[in-house]
Amino acid sequence: MSMTAHKQYKEVQVKTANNKKLLIMLYQGCIKFLKIAKKSIKEDDLENANEYLKKSQNIINELRYTLDMENGGEISNNLYRLYSFMYSELISANVKKDIEHIEIVEEMMLELLDSWKEIINNPKQKQGEQKTKSK
Repeated sequence: MSMTAHKQYKEVQVKTANNKKLLIMLYQGCIKFLKIAKKSIKEDDLENANEYLKKSQNIINELRYTLDMENGGEISNNLYRLYSFMYSELISANVKKDIEHIEIVEEMMLELLDSWKEIINNPKQKQGEQKTKSK
């Protein structure tokens, strides 16, 4: 698949994704970019590391600023603080070219991705149905 075709395919995926799928795609993209940034630092390709750290920061900003702070309550507030911490860690990683800061964010993103997948795949409604059936 050519790069142009691949890019077009990705654009169609994003444009046609529902909010839940888009959220998962953002997390997966950020994790992918963090891995590339780590690899780039290890290979002393600091320009590439900078590019992918900035891409990760942009995704985290998108996640942070699309939170529903009015209706999201404590969960939104906690996520906002987590995203702010991750953003700050990536700034430090970029300035110091320090993989440890990237790994902290990567671990947090992986945990959040797993949590979101669980929530999306097992909504309360399904859990309630299972409890009812088992009685």
